[in-house]
Amino acid sequence: MKEEKKRKIEIVPSINVFDFSELKRKIALVESFVSWIHIDVSDGVFTKHTSWHEAQDLIGFKTKAKIEVHLMIKNPEKQIDEWLKTPAERFIFHQEATHSHDLLIKRIHQAQKEAGMAIKPDTPWLKFFRYFGKLELMQILAVEPGPSGQKFNDSVVDKISHIRRICRQCIIEVDGGVNLGNAHVLKKEGADVLVAGNAIFESTDIKKAVEELKNI
Repeated sequence: MKEEKKRKIEIVPSINVFDFSELKRKIALVESFVSWIHIDVSDGVFTKHTSWHEAQDLIGFKTKAKIEVHLMIKNPEKQIDEWLKTPAERFIFHQEATHSHDLLIKRIHQAQKEAGMAIKPDTPWLKFFRYFGKLELMQILAVEPGPSGQKFNDSVVDKISHIRRICRQCIIEVDGGVNLGNAHVLKKEGADVLVAGNAIFESTDIKKAVEELKNI
């Protein structure tokens, strides 16, 4: 229990919007309160939902926080070079969206960026196993890839504890439906990073919402 309380957890605001002007507006709301910002990119192919997904918009863009891009797109290896030209420092692709996992990791690392892999709620956590030590981050998605505001899927909690037991050094990120009601158990089971959208942006006091999640 003492170890759990001492361990700090990273809170990363999630931005899932339809156009770049709204993306910039939301970044401005949170960039002073966090180290990282999470941008959702949906192509309408891997996902039913389509969000902003124009890599060129980000070229030359500046923010106080670091950016991670969650590529919810089919065959991300076909687009990764365009995304790597942007200032984003971490790219998360889906295990289910490609057969070129090692190639993607290699390209991201060659660009001196961080590589992350995500799995959907119904994908077994063992899909991560062969990539232990190759990735900077493993993302467990607690909702289906697509729009924000979906309900958290409790079944993903066991995935966190399984990974943590066999990979103490792995960085585990949880995304989708994260809020004050479930953040504590996610931290307790071993999550390092919590990505939250509505829990932050629907608050009347964004700074307070971020701090409350940090201090669970």
